[in-house]
Amino acid sequence: MINAYADNRKIIHLLRADLLRNYLLIHNVDCSVPRGIKLWIGIASPRFIPVLLCRIAYSLHSNKLDPLAKIIALLNFFVFGIEISVRCPIGPGLFLPHTQGTVIGALRIGSNATIFQGVTLGASNLDFEYTEKTRPQLGDNVMIGAGAKVLGGLTLGDNVRVGANSVVLNDIPSGCLAVGAPARIVHS
Repeated sequence: MINAYADNRKIIHLLRADLLRNYLLIHNVDCSVPRGIKLWIGIASPRFIPVLLCRIAYSLHSNKLDPLAKIIALLNFFVFGIEISVRCPIGPGLFLPHTQGTVIGALRIGSNATIFQGVTLGASNLDFEYTEKTRPQLGDNVMIGAGAKVLGGLTLGDNVRVGANSVVLNDIPSGCLAVGAPARIVHS
């Protein structure tokens, strides 16, 4: 039996965290939930609506409503130019400063991820099974720079930063900065 109440509470918790982080990063103001017009401006932001749609699609997929989940994911793709797998669990605090050309097909993404435009997180070869061996996993507080590609069954630890246009093909330990094509660690 589907526990819709628990699922609704979880999605509200995630969306609240996403909205607060969005507000913090855009306005550089740490606050509680924005209220009034600031709340509606935050919700209507092209940085937040794709996150909202991604959360709805994942929730529908989790509740075995895949056709509806895929419709929501397609809406995200057509309107915002971002392709996010309905299978990818993403922790709270997701921030997408720009979305065009971004593909998120990771196995999982931790909390407080920042993913810039043109990023690809996915398999290094055709993978319709969506397996752990071919999909990247991202830890908490990961930042992926514009145009970066993170490909294959690798792991990015917590607090990893990937430079713009880098191509990551191997694991990156926690606390490191990786740049280049192929990416190499330049700071830990």
